Amino acid sequence: MPGGAEPLCALGGGDGRLLVFALSGPERPARLRPFEGPVLGLSWAARPGPSLGPAALVVSGPGGTVLWMDVTCSPGQVPAVRLMGRYRLPPCKQRWHTCAAFLPQGGLLLCGDRRGSLLLFPCGSSSSDGTDTGTPGSEGTASQSEPSCLLHSEAVPIENPLSVLFGLHGKTGVTSVTCRGDYIYSTGRDGCYRQLCLRDQQLEVLQKHRPRKGLQWIEELRFTPSGDLLVLGFHADNFVVWSTRSGVNLHCVPCGGGHRSWSYHSSPEADAFAFIKRGDVMLYHSEAEPCEQRVLLASLHGREITCVRHLGAVRAPGCRPINVFITGSEDTTACVLTLSELTRAAVPLTRLSDHISSVRALALAGAALHNGTQLCSLLFSAGGRAQIECYRLQCTADLETEGMVSCQVTHVASHRLDEHWDRMKNRHKLVKMDPETRYMSLSVVCGTNSKQLPVPCTFLVAACSDGSVRLFVLLEAAQKLLLVAESFHHQRCVLKVEAFLHTWAEEERKHFLCSAATDGSVAFWDITSTIADATDALQHSEGEMQPLALATPLLTVVAHSCGVNSLHIQELPKGQFLVASGSDDGSIHVCLLEVTRDGDEAEPETCLRILERVARPCSHAAHVTGIRVLRPDLVLSASVDQRLTLWQLSWDSLEELSTTFFYVPDLAELDCWEVVEAGGERCWYCVLCGQGLELLRCAALDTHCKLQSQGAVQ
Repeated sequence: MPGGAEPLCALGGGDGRLLVFALSGPERPARLRPFEGPVLGLSWAARPGPSLGPAALVVSGPGGTVLWMDVTCSPGQVPAVRLMGRYRLPPCKQRWHTCAAFLPQGGLLLCGDRRGSLLLFPCGSSSSDGTDTGTPGSEGTASQSEPSCLLHSEAVPIENPLSVLFGLHGKTGVTSVTCRGDYIYSTGRDGCYRQLCLRDQQLEVLQKHRPRKGLQWIEELRFTPSGDLLVLGFHADNFVVWSTRSGVNLHCVPCGGGHRSWSYHSSPEADAFAFIKRGDVMLYHSEAEPCEQRVLLASLHGREITCVRHLGAVRAPGCRPINVFITGSEDTTACVLTLSELTRAAVPLTRLSDHISSVRALALAGAALHNGTQLCSLLFSAGGRAQIECYRLQCTADLETEGMVSCQVTHVASHRLDEHWDRMKNRHKLVKMDPETRYMSLSVVCGTNSKQLPVPCTFLVAACSDGSVRLFVLLEAAQKLLLVAESFHHQRCVLKVEAFLHTWAEEERKHFLCSAATDGSVAFWDITSTIADATDALQHSEGEMQPLALATPLLTVVAHSCGVNSLHIQELPKGQFLVASGSDDGSIHVCLLEVTRDGDEAEPETCLRILERVARPCSHAAHVTGIRVLRPDLVLSASVDQRLTLWQLSWDSLEELSTTFFYVPDLAELDCWEVVEAGGERCWYCVLCGQGLELLRCAALDTHCKLQSQGAVQ
């Protein structure tokens, strides 16, 4: 660690002694005894900016005491050590620090400990009244009498942490903390690194990243001048340098794995890795070799894209709008990206890697555009192992560079059925749910910001492979996602869910749910009372509740002969809704649904009835995996047969208007949105995903309809 112009080294012993000496000269070391017990933790704390001035040494000892010392060394003299601060770690079994860094905000010291916690300490007040523990130039004093920090430590008050994230990296410890811009990054031996920020002197976790499967021992992060982030760690018995940009190993050194004393240096000419093994210092050296491979087109995901959502478009003044999308994949990640119509290139903004299995469904809530340059929204992602993750996204157009968009992600909450089961009371009386349940589809219930709760809440419906329809609520302020109701009405895998809202003339809201299963049935539910009961239960509980039972569906329609793979609902005037669905058998079904009131005027009952319905058997040669009602007389469908078809809707028949072939094989899903272009022309854009991603434009003219591809990414 550099201390001014002199490289320094510090050694701590089990007898409580501490030696600090310069590596470049034969000067005597500064001999200290900061603790009566052993020195448990020893590290140099990085300061922001250029490495000038004294070096910061952080030492921890018995009882959770941590000392911050400034060390200066001039040529030919004994290093001078000045005690600057004393801190106390929270009680735990392994009570010592493992790494430390000063934050660029000033006056704050961040430490990671052996228990896996991050702790934030103040350090501004004590920096002006530190205590000298060694005198430079007095070699006799340093060798004959050992100055002790304990004799002078009372002059520096002991500080408790301002913010604690207990056990953030599990029980195996924090390995490094570093700062980059306005963000803080921490690594641990739990196989993850985390991005954090500082708000009102409190640490807040924004995102968790899992760089690659099997890389459990992450030691350090390094940022390259080209903008790549390198993850250094140990995978099995190898030292690994992993590139987050390319998703590959840049170096893999067979060293035995898990070394506590090591060093890595990289340069354009060569790379070097040194480590201690069985008392021997080992050195691995590799010269740079010309790369024989070139990436012509980087992939978005490692496996099939299973779902896609259009978040919106941002536009810098005087520039073209930039569309922002979210994709989920079988490779267990979700990706926020931009897709340009001009360059026909997809640019990933960030990747979400919290899922332990495939991502099969996405849902957005509360999307808002601010000044045309910033998009904010809640994102829900769900998939295998009964796991749901929730994030808050903020995408901002760069006002200086055209076509550039930045994305800030904050992890809000998560939910897994097996963890929910572990917290349930009297679970021995219940049948345990299948932990391998997959969430097949998600839908956000609109208009549920209840005034009964002290904090806003968002309700979410999930279709489950175990035959259930589950209702969740997100309490964003408390960062909790709770299961509030469920039903096993379908008794088979539920493939699709869609929530819709009807408002009466007197502003009374009714929340409905449509679910479709593998037997071709489509069920319609009234979930208004369930939401009200769940809201009331949450108001009187402490954040946990037993799931309620969803009521029996109001109406069930057998729309297809087998599984329903696509579902969409479009609201019409006078309490009517168009419900379109596509099936495994290649058929399309559209029905006109009406919401009415029957019974006593004092307590009217809500009823649903089918006014009209039309079906088109064999509309496609394979599964219909995407369908959208663009307007009351226009339906768009997409299939695994790689055909995108526009249909003219009348209650006598569905007439084909136009068909185009797209490039994406194994189509999984599509999403559509309407755009009013220059001249007032209305058109629709649709994005398709499967073994790739493709953007198409659909212009509905007075005399004909036209489909045009805008670009594809495999």
